[in-house]
Amino acid sequence: MKLYTYFRSGAAWRVRIGLHWKGIAFQSVPINLKTGEQVAPEWRARNPQAMVPALELEDGTLLTQSLAILEWLEETRPNPPFLPADPVQRARIRAVVLSIAADTHPIQNLGVLKRIEGLLGADAARQWGHDTLVKGLAATEALVAANPGPFAFGAEPTLADIVIVPQLLNCRRFGVDMAPFPRLCGIEAACAALPAFKAAHPDVQPDAE
Repeated sequence: MKLYTYFRSGAAWRVRIGLHWKGIAFQSVPINLKTGEQVAPEWRARNPQAMVPALELEDGTLLTQSLAILEWLEETRPNPPFLPADPVQRARIRAVVLSIAADTHPIQNLGVLKRIEGLLGADAARQWGHDTLVKGLAATEALVAANPGPFAFGAEPTLADIVIVPQLLNCRRFGVDMAPFPRLCGIEAACAALPAFKAAHPDVQPDAE
């Protein structure tokens, strides 16, 4: 398999964690978002959304969107699982996932911030990113606060942890005060000890700066 990725992309980071978690060997193919490789005609021809990640299967099939890729991994390689058997718990985990992947990350990603910067300036763009992250973290912290630890939903990591961890590093890049989010920081610390999370970290990727 080939994973088209960028070391700092939170969405690509999620998929790297998932692949390592499932023990799947893959080749990283960097797409440099900073220099605009994602909007090059040859990449747009493959992924019209001009984004990463994308996972190329052995037969050449290209899967896009991090959550779709992770769900495909769970369906085709169910062990070790990302999701528990209980449907209510699965729904609660997906709610946490979407609180970040649908309601927080997309509205402060690179494309949005560049647009705001073009309209209102760099300071406004950075403030937008910061405030969006704080609001998203507060909601996510509340969703997992009452759950037993050390992970988001108990003694084993789930899809929720895969999505939470990359978002927290992004928050630090924007100078977010993490003190009001002790539960999320505890989740991050627990995940940091796991081999799959270590191997997926941006700092150890081949395209890391």
